[in-house]
Amino acid sequence: MTVNAPQAEAITSPLVAASSTLALIHYLDRQGVLDLPVVEKITGLRLTALSDPDLRIPAENHYRLWEYAERVTGDPAIGLHAGQVIDPDRMGLVGHVFFNCDTLGEAVTQYVRLQRLINESVTLNFEQAGDQAILTWQADSPGHYCRQDMDRTLASALCRTRHFIDSSIVAEWAEIAHPEPSYGKEYQHLLGGRVYFGSGITRLAFNSRHLSHPIPHRNPYVYSAVLKQVNALLVRLQGRRTFGRRIRRLISRQMATDRIDADTLAKQCHMSRQTLYRRLKKEGLGFQELVEEIRQDKALRYVASGQYALGEIAFLLGFSELSAFSRAFKRWTGMAPAQYRARHQSDESGEAPE
Repeated sequence: MTVNAPQAEAITSPLVAASSTLALIHYLDRQGVLDLPVVEKITGLRLTALSDPDLRIPAENHYRLWEYAERVTGDPAIGLHAGQVIDPDRMGLVGHVFFNCDTLGEAVTQYVRLQRLINESVTLNFEQAGDQAILTWQADSPGHYCRQDMDRTLASALCRTRHFIDSSIVAEWAEIAHPEPSYGKEYQHLLGGRVYFGSGITRLAFNSRHLSHPIPHRNPYVYSAVLKQVNALLVRLQGRRTFGRRIRRLISRQMATDRIDADTLAKQCHMSRQTLYRRLKKEGLGFQELVEEIRQDKALRYVASGQYALGEIAFLLGFSELSAFSRAFKRWTGMAPAQYRARHQSDESGEAPE
């Protein structure tokens, strides 16, 4: 086995904190199904190496381990179940920052800021809409969406918050990117609010009043020491991700005004198309995948907000006509734009989230 294989792949593959992988391995051990040689082959690392708090492994390896874990346990809801395990020793550096902040609001801010240290292949955003605080997770590409890992993310975020901060916190509603699985009823029981599947994006809403809730038993010395360490990691990560962020901004700005193509963007960056592709590949990104991701994210937000007519949204996203936009939207979410908007705007009647 090549022990340093994940490090060799670090330039071209999005990375995941090894602490997340280690937590899954310990869960398999508790279930009595840990086959260490198989797990080490999947991760490309020996178990002892995964204990390094700064270590990060390719997201593809982490997701393959989730698929293996579901098979070996025979539990399709393994993500939800593993995420409910409360073990401070398995939280990782970001977890220790989160639970040593002054308030939940500050903790959420740090959680979003440090998300790329947890998982580079998933973007996390936070917004407040009226009396609701909303967290949104979006995979960088369809190939980087892992149902089991997203389940674990939702379950651990809410269960740890209840355990360490306030046991009364529940989700007011949740949208899940993937279609409803066989264990769909477990989500509402766990999260506490209404759950909607097949949304193409994952969102979790809770009441904004919780943001001012102080975090009990916080340790300012632990907070200062761990934050210094994660900030150093973040600086190194941001240094190698700068180009991808620049291209994302260019695509987002030009989507409504210009035809988005690699040649045009390459000229704006004073390089050839081949160089553009090569530099994106070094960050584990593909040009067409970036365009599709940004277009989908904007579509979901525009349609849900009700600010623009559907024809205007089609134009803003660079579609030649409304029918083409409608087909793409249905491919992303499994429903027509009008249906998606109606579901969100019915929140006033208590039927669905905004």
